[in-house]
Amino acid sequence: MNVRRIKIYAYLLSTVFLMAGLSACDQLQQLLTPAPPQMEELDGEIPVGVVLSITGRFASTFGNPNEKGLELALEEVNNSKLGDRSIKLIIEDDQSTVEGAVEAYNKLIEQDGVPVILGPATSSQAKAAFPIAQENQVVAFSPSSAARGLSAIGDFIFRAALTTEVLIPSGIEATLATLGYKTAATFYDESDVFSTDSDEAVREALAANSVEVLLTETFRGGDTDFSEQLSRIRDANPDIIFISSLSPEKPGILMQGRQLGIPDSVPFVVRTLTTADVSAAGDAAEGAITFVGWASTADTPGNSAFVQNYSAKYGEEPSNYTARWYAGLHILAEAIANAQSTDSTAIRDGLANITDFDTVFGKFSFDAVGDAIYDPKILIVMNGQLVIFE
Repeated sequence: MNVRRIKIYAYLLSTVFLMAGLSACDQLQQLLTPAPPQMEELDGEIPVGVVLSITGRFASTFGNPNEKGLELALEEVNNSKLGDRSIKLIIEDDQSTVEGAVEAYNKLIEQDGVPVILGPATSSQAKAAFPIAQENQVVAFSPSSAARGLSAIGDFIFRAALTTEVLIPSGIEATLATLGYKTAATFYDESDVFSTDSDEAVREALAANSVEVLLTETFRGGDTDFSEQLSRIRDANPDIIFISSLSPEKPGILMQGRQLGIPDSVPFVVRTLTTADVSAAGDAAEGAITFVGWASTADTPGNSAFVQNYSAKYGEEPSNYTARWYAGLHILAEAIANAQSTDSTAIRDGLANITDFDTVFGKFSFDAVGDAIYDPKILIVMNGQLVIFE
């Protein structure tokens, strides 16, 4: 009897140890196997930081018009795309400076805790601000900066503008085939990252197409007198002149160039010429050519409605920059909707997976480093209007 009891006791004891061991294994397996990420329900407000030049030198170019483009896009997105959730924009003024953009990024990340920031507008600002976002693993999405290499700063960086290595070679090949120029001059803002990169890309593309660059002149952002440089360009007698500049200086360069006697037969090619630039330059803008990613007359998805709705709402035509910021918010909203999360890593992955998304640019995708892919366009000023170059 005692032996039987001992056997039963031993059996029960071994069973307890076995069950305990299995339980421990299960616990260990749970520790070793990461739990699947919990997707946040999309309800309430989604905070999106925005860095805009509300004041300062770029206010009329990158501030007020782009804020209007965002406002129009925000109405459309919140009415249609995110269900019970809505995007809330937290806007910071970068004061049109690099330092202001850095300060705005730090504030939005450290104080507001946003998972994503739209902006800044210029490449000089983006070059300084993007590393802050990357270090903090916050998505940075600039709709308008276009200098080469900035998206490669990190995997949280994205841009909606076509970069210089996309726009310039294709633009030069197309215009060269039509105009047949053999010599050129270039003129650029040496204080600006975008303009410096653009001029370098122009000279590389011209060399690749056996076009001789007779001379290169420089100025600095904020200058208003370009007479000495333009006089030397006039005297060199190039077939074509390439201008790499941000908007504040473009009209003055065009007007002074014609006033100094650069003939109408010598076209200016100006990066991202807008309707406002054309209006400000008047007759001096006639015949100017620009390489861009958007045209108001382009037959792309939703483009005519965008132009019509913007013009009706604000009493003015949208600019190329405005279109980029408008499209940028739609692209971001699509990424958030697909990610079904407001986590910055999920938004990053949602943006990276955007492929052939219908925008006012046409079919939009991101490449492996976060730069935009869509069809470039060439425009020319005819009778005071920007139209497709043919």
